[in-house]
Formats: sequence, C-alpha cells, structure tokens
Amino acid sequence: MLAFVFPGQGSQFAGMGNDLARNFPVARQVFEEADEALGFSLSRLCFEGPEDDLKLTQNTQPAILTVSIAALRVLQQESDFVPDFVAGHSLGEYSALVCAGSLQFADAVRTVRSRGEFMQQAVPVGAGGMAAIIGLDSVEVEKVCVEAAQGEVVSPANFNGPGQVVIAGHVSAVERACTLAKEKGAKRALPLPVSAPFHCPLMVPAGEKLAEVLESISISAPQVPVVTNVEAQPNNDAVRVGDLLVQQVSEPVRWQESVQYMADQAVDRFIEIGPGKVLSGLIKRIAKKSEIGNVEDCASLQKLI
Repeated sequence: MLAFVFPGQGSQFAGMGNDLARNFPVARQVFEEADEALGFSLSRLCFEGPEDDLKLTQNTQPAILTVSIAALRVLQQESDFVPDFVAGHSLGEYSALVCAGSLQFADAVRTVRSRGEFMQQAVPVGAGGMAAIIGLDSVEVEKVCVEAAQGEVVSPANFNGPGQVVIAGHVSAVERACTLAKEKGAKRALPLPVSAPFHCPLMVPAGEKLAEVLESISISAPQVPVVTNVEAQPNNDAVRVGDLLVQQVSEPVRWQESVQYMADQAVDRFIEIGPGKVLSGLIKRIAKKSEIGNVEDCASLQKLI
C-alpha cells in the first residue's frame, strides 16, 4: 500500500519549485493560481527569495503548500501512483486535504496565508519559543514540561519520531524544560529558529480566528483517508475537517503515531511530495522496512518513476 505525505514549515528554501515550473505547464499553472488567489507574486518569492521574506510564517505556509501541490500535479500527470492514505505534517495537512479533494487549492492557499498571520499574531514576537528534545521518550518529555511550566505554558508540540519531541511555549518555560531535559538524560535540547510557539495552548486565539475562515469555504468529504495530526487516525468526514484543522493549531502533531498507523495498515511505501526530505528522514526511523521516495524537482521525479 502507498501513502503520500506532505511537508510542513521548515522545509522551505529559495528556488523551490522553480525546476518543476520551468519544465511542466501543469506545475506553472499551480503557481499562477496561487499568485492570483493571493494577489501578489508568491511564485517569485518561491523561486528567488529573499530567504528572510520566505521565512515569515504568513509567506512560508502558502509557499510550501503551493510547491507541494505543484509537485503533486506533476506526479499525477507523469505516473499512475494512487495513494491509499494521505497525511501531512502540520501545514502539510492542508496539502493532504487538497490531494484528497477535500479543499480547493485556491481556498487552501488563502486559508494558510491567514493561518500564518493568526499564528504570528497570537503571541508577541520573542515571547514564545520552541526546542527539539533529542534522546528522551515522549512520556519523559511530557513530565519535564509539567515540571518546567511553573505557571507558564510549555508542552509537547510535535511527536516526530523515536526520541525526537519538539516542545513549545513561553520562552523562559522552554528554556527551563531544556535544562531539565538534559538533566534527565536528553542527548540534546536545541532551541529552534521559529517566529512563534506553534502547536501549544498559546495558539488557541489563532485557532478561533482560523475557525471563522474555515467556515467561509467549501469543504468536501476526502476521497482518500486523511490521517490527521490531532488524532493519528483517518478522517473521511467533511464535517470534521474544519474542527480538526482548528484543533491542530494548538494541539501536538502526532507524526510518529500517524506513520505507525499507516504502517500498521500495510502501507509499505511512502512518497514525500514537496520541498525537502524532512519527513523521509523521520519515516525511516519509524517504519524502518518501508520504501521511501520524494518529489520536489525533475531529478527526484525521474528517480521515482
């Protein structure tokens, strides 16, 4: 069985998507649609940067989504791959929903642009942070967060894979958790260069604003089961899509469980669609026997087909 997976924030780089857009009209069309939907040249930002502008959350999110869908359209045109499941990491869940026919691309690109703005506005710049805790299991990391909170917010944000949990919250609470994690035997506790503390309770106000946007767009039942970040279970119900996306903003991404669920359903091949190979690296550690490929440019496409 086959799963398509889509990357989230952190996979962006200047130049992404350019190769596909130059060589495939179907990819170029996706970039044109994004430019039109947003009212500015997102394609130029993807192809040329500058990196600093690309790193702004409200730009990063629509940019990664657009490159992912451009790569998807090329893969669909050039191959006969049909996924049994789809999933995406955080922002990537929107790409997965477009792939599954649940969201229209233009709606998705506008929604994630707003999502980026809401997430940035939810916490003053510099007040929140995130860190990757390497070498402690998830139960230990949760205990560390409880102990480090001291009246502030710090909690697991991404359960990425064995021994890799990202935490998020108030900067000082995240720093306390990092110190404590090292004392408890973590190999590393690395602060991440992010502009806001994603997937923690500080993002609840962003979720409330996002809910209004999602209510204004058309959501169809996914035609392929979407394994969601919040539940690590498949959803085919159109009514639940919006609620799960709202919850996702302030709840942890259960990536390890999502991949494990798909592997347990006999998925033995994963194709990462979009910029970078972050998810491929994580999947290798979770579903060790699976075959993994990716599509982000012409070279990776050729390798796959």
